[in-house]
Amino acid sequence: MTSVLVIGAGIAGSAAAIALAKGGASVDVVEITPGGHAVGSGITLQGNALRVLRDLGVWEEVSAHGYGFDTIGIRAPDADGTVLVAMDDARTGGPDLPSGMGMERPILASILHAAAEDAGAKLRFGVTASSLMQDESSVAVTFTDDTTGRYDLVIGADGVRSWTRAAIGIDLTPRPTGMGIWRLVGPRPDSVTRTDLYYGGAGYIAGYCPTGVNSLYAYIVEEAQDRTCLTPEQRLGVMQGLAESYHGPWDDIKQHLDDPKAINYTWFETHVLEGPWHRGRVVLIGDAAHCCPPTVAQGGAQGLEDAIVLADMVLAANTIDDALLDAFTDRRLPRARAVVEASVQIGTWMLEHATDADVPGVMGRVAALVSEAP
Repeated sequence: MTSVLVIGAGIAGSAAAIALAKGGASVDVVEITPGGHAVGSGITLQGNALRVLRDLGVWEEVSAHGYGFDTIGIRAPDADGTVLVAMDDARTGGPDLPSGMGMERPILASILHAAAEDAGAKLRFGVTASSLMQDESSVAVTFTDDTTGRYDLVIGADGVRSWTRAAIGIDLTPRPTGMGIWRLVGPRPDSVTRTDLYYGGAGYIAGYCPTGVNSLYAYIVEEAQDRTCLTPEQRLGVMQGLAESYHGPWDDIKQHLDDPKAINYTWFETHVLEGPWHRGRVVLIGDAAHCCPPTVAQGGAQGLEDAIVLADMVLAANTIDDALLDAFTDRRLPRARAVVEASVQIGTWMLEHATDADVPGVMGRVAALVSEAP
């Protein structure tokens, strides 16, 4: 039986834990956040992400708590929020899954955590690794609660600023792309039944996504600015001001744009780890290995794909060695890199106000790529 430690219980880490535990591995998961409290607003899951969730056995519960849709709309930032285009979105997960689904991140996290424990994984919250010592056959780990363990494989799924990545000597710093995003969590009005995007207006993009029968997240993308000095009330005021440029369903959304605690602001960041995603028996997945702005809504999907591909390869192998983990990188890096580059390119075109930008072409190529099995 293979023993595995997963550092980080986010989307990628939880998915890896489910797949490995179902396959017979002994899996421990540590998550530094106390009580498994998942942060974030909402997430848009494209069809290829839903395909992985179905393979993990959680599709029925995900579909019951999320909000699926098959079309996408483009609206004008005018007084009416005029619909310019309403079109079928690509079914990247196959014809029997929705094109996309919105979910509240904490709900998705709780579903994945429960599934990992049901599969036999042991989850510990409020604790993480504090040191890693490798030899040819295993990794000795000390944890922040002074306990220890020894594992055949350690998976670093601990996000953009991965402790694991630094611990194994990889010097990689995410870079800002030049955009910042305001996000709102709120109730879903009847007028919101899919993702709509508004290009222009007070921001580069404004949009929304239903995340359940009674919930949504909405967002406005602006040029990155230092907003750290603003109070929560001032942040709310900034988003309220930006939102005045947008109408149609935004008029319904703005009626509930009144809670400072429901607002957050972050910058878009990106990085891709070129070369092996592992050092010895410690391997990185998800945002620890690659991250991208959400302009093609593939960040979570790529982490899910990393998780299930790694699990399949580990469970099928006789030995965990450099050859296996090099093969994992070789399989995943080209696809992840292409998604990151496409995401960044779309944002760059917006920042440059490019008149010849082929956004539909880029998004079409990404959809065709991720429609294929990972």
